[in-house]
Amino acid sequence: MSYDGSENIKTLNGVGPARAAAFAKLGVKTVDDLLRFYPRAYEDRGNIRQLMESTDGEKTALCLTVATSPKKALIRRGMSLLKFRAYDDSATAEITYFNQDYLADKIRIGETYRFYGRIERKKTASGKDVFSLSSPVCEPIRESVYELPPLVPIYPLTEGLTQSTVSRTVHEALSLYSTSLSADIIPREVLVANELCPASSAMKNIHAPTSMTALEAAKKRLIFEEFFLFALGLSLGRTSREDKGASICSENDISDLIALLPYKLTGAQSRAIEEISRDMAREVPMHRILVGDVGCGKTICAAAAMLIAVKSGKQAALMVPTEILANQHFCDLEPLFSKLGIKVKLLTGSCSASQKKAIYASISEKAPEKRTDIVIGTHALISEGVCFSDLGLVVTDEQHRFGVRQREALSEKGSHTHTLVMSATPIPRSLALTLYGDLDLSLIDELPPGRQRVDTFAVDEAYRTRLNAFIQKITDDGGQVYVVCPAIEEKEEEDDALSEGEIDIRNIGMLTLFDTKKETPPLKSAVKYTSELKDIFPDKKIAFVHGKMKAAEKDAVMEAFSSGEIDVLVSTTVIEVGVNVPRASLMIVENAERFGLSQLHQLRGRVGRGTRKSYCVLVSESKGESARKRLETMKTTYDGFTIAEKDLAIRGPGDFLGTLGANGIRQSGELRFRLADMCNDTELLKSAFRCARELISSDGDLSEHPETRKAVENMFKTEALS
Repeated sequence: MSYDGSENIKTLNGVGPARAAAFAKLGVKTVDDLLRFYPRAYEDRGNIRQLMESTDGEKTALCLTVATSPKKALIRRGMSLLKFRAYDDSATAEITYFNQDYLADKIRIGETYRFYGRIERKKTASGKDVFSLSSPVCEPIRESVYELPPLVPIYPLTEGLTQSTVSRTVHEALSLYSTSLSADIIPREVLVANELCPASSAMKNIHAPTSMTALEAAKKRLIFEEFFLFALGLSLGRTSREDKGASICSENDISDLIALLPYKLTGAQSRAIEEISRDMAREVPMHRILVGDVGCGKTICAAAAMLIAVKSGKQAALMVPTEILANQHFCDLEPLFSKLGIKVKLLTGSCSASQKKAIYASISEKAPEKRTDIVIGTHALISEGVCFSDLGLVVTDEQHRFGVRQREALSEKGSHTHTLVMSATPIPRSLALTLYGDLDLSLIDELPPGRQRVDTFAVDEAYRTRLNAFIQKITDDGGQVYVVCPAIEEKEEEDDALSEGEIDIRNIGMLTLFDTKKETPPLKSAVKYTSELKDIFPDKKIAFVHGKMKAAEKDAVMEAFSSGEIDVLVSTTVIEVGVNVPRASLMIVENAERFGLSQLHQLRGRVGRGTRKSYCVLVSESKGESARKRLETMKTTYDGFTIAEKDLAIRGPGDFLGTLGANGIRQSGELRFRLADMCNDTELLKSAFRCARELISSDGDLSEHPETRKAVENMFKTEALS
C-alpha cells in the first residue's frame, strides 16, 4: 500500500480497536506518530559474555546451547515452573521460567539461543561456581549471533501493550516507510553541511540500530530535524506577521504615570520603555519579549505600554498564569491607573457569572467613555465570551507558562494587536535570540537601587538542627519561610525510570552531565517533610502546595501564605511563579543539587521583597563536582545574567525554559520535542537555527521546499502558517 504517514494505526496488521486505543493513550494515532514514537532506552544485548566472565546480580547477554529438555512442574495452583540447563564453553547454567509453559515446545535440545537477563552466580562448599537465570529473554540464533540486533529498543508502555507488540508494530511501519519514502524534509545541502544521515537511515537506526555508531548518527539527525523545523516555523510565523497592519499607538507621553511613582526609573527600564514605544508607533504589530531579573521592574514597563495603548484610543489586556498573581497586579496597577482616569477590571475564573457578564459588557462597550480600558486576568481572558471593543495591546507575564497558541488566542481578540511578553528568567542575549526567535528582545539588566541582597548558604544534613532553630527564630520574629522540595511524594520516580542495564536515549552520543551515583541523594518529599515540620513546630501554621493540586486549591494556599496565615510553606517549584510576600525572609531548597542555577536563582528571588533581612539556604548531601560548582556559584553570585551565563556553560540552555528533563519547550504551546534536549544539544540547536535562517533568506515561504514546509506545518499542527 502507498504511505504518507497520515494513515490510522489500525491499518497495520495486528492493530485492532483495543490495541489502537492503547496506542492512543501514548499519543500514537497514525503511522507517522508510531514512527516518531522513539524508544526511551536500549538494552545492550550485543555484548556477549561467557558464563565464567559474568558477575552475580548483573544483567548479562549469553550465548548458550540447551543441554536438557525443559521440564514442567506445578508449584501450586496458578503457578507453574519450567526448568532446563544450557551451557557455553566455560560453564553450565540452570534456566527457570515461571508461568511460561508454551516455551517447552519452542526450546529444543542442541539448539543455541541468546539469553539476556540477570545472572545469579554462587559458590558451592567445594568452591565450584553455580550459575542460574530466572525468566531471561530468549532469542533463537539461526545462523550467527551477530545477525541478532545488538541494541534492543525499550519503548514507553501502557496497559494493553508489551515491548514485543510495540516492536512488531513499529517494524511493519518501518517497512512501509522504506518503500514509500518521498523526498527528505531536510534539503540535501543542509544534510551535507551538517554531516547528517538521510531520513531513511535515521528512522531505521533509531528503532533498530545496527550499532552504537549508527544509533548516534540517527539521533543526531533527528534532533537536528526537530530544531530545524521549529526554527523554520518561528521564521515563517514572523514573516507572515510582518505583512499584517497594526494600529499606530503613538501617544507615548507617560510622564503622568512616572510622576506617580515613588522611585526613579533605572536606565534599563527607560531603555526598554523606549524600545516598546518605538515598536507600538509602527504599523507592523509589535512582538517583543521583556527579559529581566526578579525584582528588576518589568511590571512598570508593561504599565507604560498599556498607558500608551489607552492614550492612543485602544484597549490593553494583561494575562498572568495564576489568579493570585492577577490579583496582585490588579492591586498594584489599578490605583495608579485610576488616578489617570483609566478604567481597569480584573477577570479570573473565580469571578461569579454575574460579575463576568458585567465585565464582558464593559469590555465590549463601543463608547470609549463607558468601556473598560485595561483588563488584568488569567486564562479567563481567552474565554469564548470575551470580546474586546478595540484591543490594541496584549501583555503576558511569566511568559514561559504560556504557549505561542495561548498568546495568539488572546491577540486574536483584537485586530493585529501589539504583543509584549515578560519573563523573569535572565537569559544571555545570544541564547534568547535563538530560543525566542519569533520575538524582539528587550533586556532589563539593572536592578533598582537599594534592593537587599539575599545572603545564601550551602549546607548538608549536619546542619539540620541549626536550620530548624533558624526557622524557629525567623517565624518567632514575624517572618515567613519557604521550603522547596523536588518531589511531591516519598520515593517519587519518573514513570519511565530506567531499569538496570538499559542505556538512556538521552545519553546516546554524549557524556553524562554528572555521576548519578554520586549526585542523586534520596529525594526530600513535600508531603512527608510537611508532616515532619508539623511535629517539630507544633505551634506554627505549616502547609504545602504542589503542581498536581487543583488551581483553586493552590491559589487558596498561596493566598493564605501571602496574607500571613501560614508561617512555613512547603512547596515544589510551583512557587517559582508566585506572589510578592514581603514577610517571606527565608528560602530553604532541599536537594539543591537537583536544580539548575537559573532555577535556584528564581527560587531565591521569592524572598527579600520587603524590608526584612532575607536568607536562602541550599541543602545538599551530594558529593559530586557539578553540584559543588553550582552551589558555590549561588553563594557568591547574585546577578541573574551572570548566573545565566554560568548556567549555560555548565548545563546548556535547557534550564532557562524551566525544565530539566528532555523533551520540553515551554514557549511553543502544545509543541514538544520528542528527542531534542535543549539542555544537552546546544551546538545542534545553534546549527539548526543558523541553517533555518539561511533557508528562509533564499526561500521565504518554502515554496521551493514543499516537503519541508509540510513537515513544519505538521509539527506546529496548523492548517497553514501564512
